[in-house]
Amino acid sequence: MMALRRVLVIAKRTAYDRYIRQQGVPRVRELLARGDVTVSRLLRSDEHHRQTVDEVQHALEALGARYALRTRDRLEDADTFDLVITVGGDGTLLWASHGVRDTPVLGVNSSPQDSVGFLCGTRMGEVLPHLEAITRGQVPRVRLARMQVALDGEVVHRRVLNDVLFANPHPAHTSRYLVAFRGELEEQKSSGIWISTAAGSSAAVRSAGGRLLSLRSKLLQFVVREPYSPDGATCLMPRGLVHPGERFEVFNKMREARLYLDGPRLAVPVELGQRVVFSSSDEPLTVMGVSARAVAERQRQSLSDDEHPDGEAEGRTTVLRASVAPSGRR
Repeated sequence: MMALRRVLVIAKRTAYDRYIRQQGVPRVRELLARGDVTVSRLLRSDEHHRQTVDEVQHALEALGARYALRTRDRLEDADTFDLVITVGGDGTLLWASHGVRDTPVLGVNSSPQDSVGFLCGTRMGEVLPHLEAITRGQVPRVRLARMQVALDGEVVHRRVLNDVLFANPHPAHTSRYLVAFRGELEEQKSSGIWISTAAGSSAAVRSAGGRLLSLRSKLLQFVVREPYSPDGATCLMPRGLVHPGERFEVFNKMREARLYLDGPRLAVPVELGQRVVFSSSDEPLTVMGVSARAVAERQRQSLSDDEHPDGEAEGRTTVLRASVAPSGRR
């Protein structure tokens, strides 16, 4: 059984809301007026989202729950609530999760035709019965591993749910850095590095050549984007798995670099010579309602934790072999 005394509802702002109601962007108005294909879904998605926000409020009122409604404009601390409900898609759930330590999260996909909602436990039209099932303790929970990121020994975030991109802030520039992992140090040039959790392994890191991991996995994964070597040799460490207790380190060789945490809205500057350490977080996230079938299907398709692809290839770049001290630079 689960009591819903206090519930935090976090709703996204739709593109239509931002462009038309808030900003009144003339170009978007013009495109909408002539039915341009690039904006054809904006109004439909907005209507579905507004209906879903109303549905969530009515469902909570029917259950006698007190709730606070917030938009995705600012990060909210959820420690004092019994449940966090996100209304949007996976992106809204990701954003809200940064303010959540132990409180369970239920994602409501407000526009299933137009947004990705794999981690969303329910959708528009099905909210009340799902909340009733939660109060009876009949909704499954999945604990998702998160990632901790430290910069020069100081933790900058310990609740990364999906992935981090380390790269030059200018996409046309080469990213220059060194990576340290399992006693090896390698200098690399590339378009940056993706580092992801298991939950994020179906997103950008997989598109970049990574492996799908089980939702229940505690592994992290890194994949180098478009590695470059002038002599045609391949990287020693183009990708790899990071087990709990291990650390993956990046030493910045650029005048300026960025860490993009779960998307573009949380960006951390990294200066020349600074060291970034990626490791498993001690704050997993509890997500409600992800179906057992979805978890089982992901398990069937994914890489077992017992497998250890090392990304080795026939050719290798020059590698500086060194034992890297946990708290120092080389």
